[in-house]
Amino acid sequence: MASAEEYALAMNTQVPLPATVQFAPDYPIVTERLALRPFSRGDVDAVYSYRSREDVSEYLFDQPMTHEECAEAVRARAGQIAFSNEGDKIVLAVERRDDARLIGEVSLIWRSVSDLQGEIGYIFHPDAHGHGYASEASRALLAFGFEVMGLHRVYARCDALNGGSERVMQRLGMRKEAHFREHAQFKGRWDEELIYAILEGEWFAPATSR
Repeated sequence: MASAEEYALAMNTQVPLPATVQFAPDYPIVTERLALRPFSRGDVDAVYSYRSREDVSEYLFDQPMTHEECAEAVRARAGQIAFSNEGDKIVLAVERRDDARLIGEVSLIWRSVSDLQGEIGYIFHPDAHGHGYASEASRALLAFGFEVMGLHRVYARCDALNGGSERVMQRLGMRKEAHFREHAQFKGRWDEELIYAILEGEWFAPATSR
């Protein structure tokens, strides 16, 4: 397999950006095993393969998506590639470098400009669970948030019943900040939500001290 640098050079994507953009990654973002890139129209079937599943939507606000809904979601995601203003987000397709299979998506939202806050999220095909892909992809977005955007704090959240998602946040070096108990109705039950976060100083601290 080509090195990450060789792969990024070979797959370099020139993405047209509006003049108002303040921050945008160089695409693709390449990690040891993965490539994070903008969505394209050809990704609809791959997205449908996981967003149509009950076990994927269980902890999401969305219900399982139809093929048409996935096509609309991909169209929207294709334009979410850079940050211009507070509230903007990037949503990137995650594909494996060895077989170019799209296995999920990761997102970063610019929650506050003045307070330098961001929120990270991830959704992966169940077939890709258990391999560390979500952690690897999310770590690449955290690096962009802290090292390029200069964020001070990035947080993530998940349903308290979603142990897999919680473990990803822990592997990213995040700390549990809150457990909201029965704070909202969610799909016919009381929702319990966990909030994890990592600060700029914690991100840049030596790994042994995290």
